[in-house]
Amino acid sequence: MTRDALLGWIERGLLAIGLVLGVWCAFVLIEARRTQSQPLPAARAAHTLPGEDERASPAPAAGTLLARLESPTLDLSTVVLEGSDDRTLRRGAGHIEDTPLPGQRGNVGIAGHRDTVFRALRGAKAGDALSLTMPDRVYQYRVTRTLIVKPEDVYVLDPTARPTLTLVTCYPFEFIGHAPKRFIVQAELVNERSRESSASGESGESSGSGDSGASRGPGGSRR
Repeated sequence: MTRDALLGWIERGLLAIGLVLGVWCAFVLIEARRTQSQPLPAARAAHTLPGEDERASPAPAAGTLLARLESPTLDLSTVVLEGSDDRTLRRGAGHIEDTPLPGQRGNVGIAGHRDTVFRALRGAKAGDALSLTMPDRVYQYRVTRTLIVKPEDVYVLDPTARPTLTLVTCYPFEFIGHAPKRFIVQAELVNERSRESSASGESGESSGSGDSGASRGPGGSRR
């Protein structure tokens, strides 16, 4: 095979690889946009009896749409799906396994990629407002602190006495490759109301951030 023929095969091979990568990237973007545009499912009646452990119910399947996380001040809006595996985090933010589900008491952990849905967290600071909208209720949080930790510092997902929301993403935000640290945003619950009263502008019922039981929260992958 001559040198020109070899270069021709290499050129065609590189073009084919580029085409495949382009199609794959387009598929990922389309899937993410379709997921982000999905409406929340209709509210279902609670089946938990008084005094029954709310976490005893079966966990949602990976990829299940759970909630929408928003912050107008941070220009943040993303769906929250169940799980923190790679496929789930390509589509949106993911609830970290082994932490309470959104809407449950304790330390709710949510992970997201720093270059997509959680890019806006780089500007997060104490006092910023976050809202977590479930099919039946809206939970309003206020950021209490941000911190930078190592990937093994899973204490940030430990149970808390107050209802807490912990957001996890990789750090530094501009790092190329696998970032060596994690950027953490923690927020406390300040109010909750039914989704219907929130949509109609009524004040709804307020829970504050008072007495709540703690639920075990470490575990899950970090992004």
